[in-house]
Amino acid sequence: MADEFIKGLGILTGAGLAWMVLAGWYQTESFESTSQFFDPAPEAANLFDTIAIALIDVFAWFAILGALTFWVLIPAGRQARRAYNERRESS
Repeated sequence: MADEFIKGLGILTGAGLAWMVLAGWYQTESFESTSQFFDPAPEAANLFDTIAIALIDVFAWFAILGALTFWVLIPAGRQARRAYNERRESS
C-alpha cells in the first residue's frame, strides 16, 4: 500500500513541477496577474515552443490521472479482486 502511495506522490510532484515550470514560462504574462499559469499560451515561435506548449496539458493531466490511478484505481482493483476471490472460495 505504501508502494502505491509513493508512486502516486512521485508522479504528482514530478509532473506537477514540470507543469509549473512550463506554465510559468509560457502562460504567465506577468507575476502581478491574478490568472498566473492559466493564461492562454502564446503563438509558438519554433519547434521547441510548440512541443513545450503541448506538454503543458500533458503534464497537468498526467499529474492528476497518475496520482488517482495509484491512490484510487489500483487499490480499489485489488480490493475488488480480494472480495471476488473470497466470495468464490466461500461458495
